[in-house]
Amino acid sequence: MDLNLLKIFLAVAEEENFRAASERLGVTRSAVSQGIRKLEDQCGVALCNRTTRSVSLTEAGERLLAGIQTPLQNVETALEAVAGDSAPSGVLRIAATSIAEPFLSGPLLAQFAADYPGITLDITVTDEEFDIVAQGYDAGVRLGEVIKQDMIAVAIGGQEREVVVAAPSYLDRRGAPVHPRDLVHHRCIGWRPAPGIAPYRWEFSEDGEDFDVAVAPQVTTNDLRLMVRMALAGGGITFLTESSLRPHLESGALIPLLSAFLPPFPGFHLYFPARRNMAPKLRALIDHVKGTSFLAADFKSNSECRSIRSTVEV
Repeated sequence: MDLNLLKIFLAVAEEENFRAASERLGVTRSAVSQGIRKLEDQCGVALCNRTTRSVSLTEAGERLLAGIQTPLQNVETALEAVAGDSAPSGVLRIAATSIAEPFLSGPLLAQFAADYPGITLDITVTDEEFDIVAQGYDAGVRLGEVIKQDMIAVAIGGQEREVVVAAPSYLDRRGAPVHPRDLVHHRCIGWRPAPGIAPYRWEFSEDGEDFDVAVAPQVTTNDLRLMVRMALAGGGITFLTESSLRPHLESGALIPLLSAFLPPFPGFHLYFPARRNMAPKLRALIDHVKGTSFLAADFKSNSECRSIRSTVEV
């Protein structure tokens, strides 16, 4: 059997779409379709249910996926390790949350790209929650507190905190809230990860007790840039991570509010599955993140984040 057929099948199974699989593999859609058909002929059973819009696996396809996914990843890692005497290379696929400013701001990735010209970065910015391994990603970037316990994680920067902010022009007109519950009387700019999902409830802490406030935002969006722009224009109060707003806070264009109710928490982490043989391209990114000079002096280790595993293993 041509093992390339299994690689095609894996891409189709993970992408659930022939076109997406062809783009991922860098081949034509026809080549993907023919590869799947040839594999099915060799197996003597249908592996995929095809429609004009999507692809799903048959029961036999699910069994095949379960049997080959990890072995094929190990083969790819082993082949990369054989070439490890040369500079790391290949496509490094990463899924990062849109609020991961320390990772997405530019300097960290720009320096990594300059240091490792043989590595191609393929970064998807998304706030959807999914299994990065099942979707074919090498690593992800999220807040430490929401990373699954079976993942290994490396902190990017130090602790994070969320801030409530408004422009001076808004505060001159409407005044500033004294307590988080006062926010229900203000014009708020909220966030939701996707259509059909309720706006994010703003979370606070008082006397050691956590609570949230449903602010009923007048404007809701999944675009952080729009939230910031509206706040800068005096359009209302918004709620974001401090790292996303630092330039505007330092310039005074946005004023922090209710800081006493917003304690810090574990920040953003690069996370990835535990594997016996780590691909050189991923190892290069991990080492780069751990050694980047912008990491704050008050760097907090992963042991302080109860939902993730210690970096001792990496």
